Amino acid sequence: MRSLKELYRIGRGPSSSHTIGPERACKLFLAENPEATSFTARLYGSLAKTGEGHGTDEVIRTVLPNVTVEFDVETECAHPNTMELIAYMGGVKTSEMRIYSVGGGAIKVEGRAETEGAEVYDLSTLTDIRAYCEQKKIRLCDYVFEKEGEALKEYLAEVWTTMQEAVKRGVSKTGILPGGLEVERRAKVLYDGAVQNEGAEARENRLVCSYAFAVSEENASGGTIVTAPTCGACGVLPAVLKYTQEKKNFTEEQIIEALATAGLIGNLIKTNASISGAECGCQAEIGSACCMATAALAQLNGLTLGQIEYAAEVAMEHHLGLTCDPICGLVQIPCIERNAVAAMRAINAASLAYFLSDSRKISFDLVVQTMYETGKDLRRPYRETAEGGLAKLYKK
Repeated sequence: MRSLKELYRIGRGPSSSHTIGPERACKLFLAENPEATSFTARLYGSLAKTGEGHGTDEVIRTVLPNVTVEFDVETECAHPNTMELIAYMGGVKTSEMRIYSVGGGAIKVEGRAETEGAEVYDLSTLTDIRAYCEQKKIRLCDYVFEKEGEALKEYLAEVWTTMQEAVKRGVSKTGILPGGLEVERRAKVLYDGAVQNEGAEARENRLVCSYAFAVSEENASGGTIVTAPTCGACGVLPAVLKYTQEKKNFTEEQIIEALATAGLIGNLIKTNASISGAECGCQAEIGSACCMATAALAQLNGLTLGQIEYAAEVAMEHHLGLTCDPICGLVQIPCIERNAVAAMRAINAASLAYFLSDSRKISFDLVVQTMYETGKDLRRPYRETAEGGLAKLYKK
């Protein structure tokens, strides 16, 4: 597995696969073709079907000069997020590259070795990592820092700062999100309604949801967020961590350690399955984010390795089959609400693990494999193409 820096990416929304990935691809292609006088960017699959809603064409035009963007919604490709970049010199084609946006902002160039950095983890299942940690009597976050070095803490501190800033901006803004759906920002309404005499449970629900809405609305408006593990699921982990830190006064160091544990869980899903909605549906995005958040919370609450695994397994098991059907191809409906629901589910999964981890039958590795196979079985209209589900039935 690769570094958590490849999982937690700081960038602009609204979509890691549709904006961050294509932007990186275009920058790579431009660096290799600096003398080109014009370009063509041809989008396929989910990139073509929901690219306009996600702003893919806009981000391409900000990177490549004199570029023509084409949307091919008919041609089937090996990966649902495929793009071709072509360079011209005086009207003559000089170079061509086919690139897959594989989720979380990561890209793969067809015909080339992996470009996303070196392998830093020698173990790639939670079963093996847990056995290693139990033998050495260390936590999951200790394993992360053992493999990546203490310098990773500096990057995770930047990640946490970015997450908190997104929450702060999001709960202070009002207005309508861009894209034409006329979706109203609701984070501030939720946050302002959290009064002390409301009751502990209601206050928790309101605050956690307001933080999740805040980051998700920032993402939907093109603000700076952290992929955790994707843009579309970026509100879950910050919401759970911020609320928990405020409630129990956890230190910055403890939050950074929790981010390491969450990142390890997300990395395992990314390695052994997928975090791409276009490949496996929303279960791969929101489900993965819920796993990450509940693992982080379980560690903060002092749960054992077995309880942390159970919490993460529960989080994914009850997102299995979740479709990705964004209305108008925008990361707004149902995406924003799903971040809030998943944040609350992460808290519930950690609580359940505290009570029942000794009775579990399903391993985390097994449920990750199940998610991947379930995602592959989902019909294409339910994998971020905006052709099925809510996207199909909703009428303005």
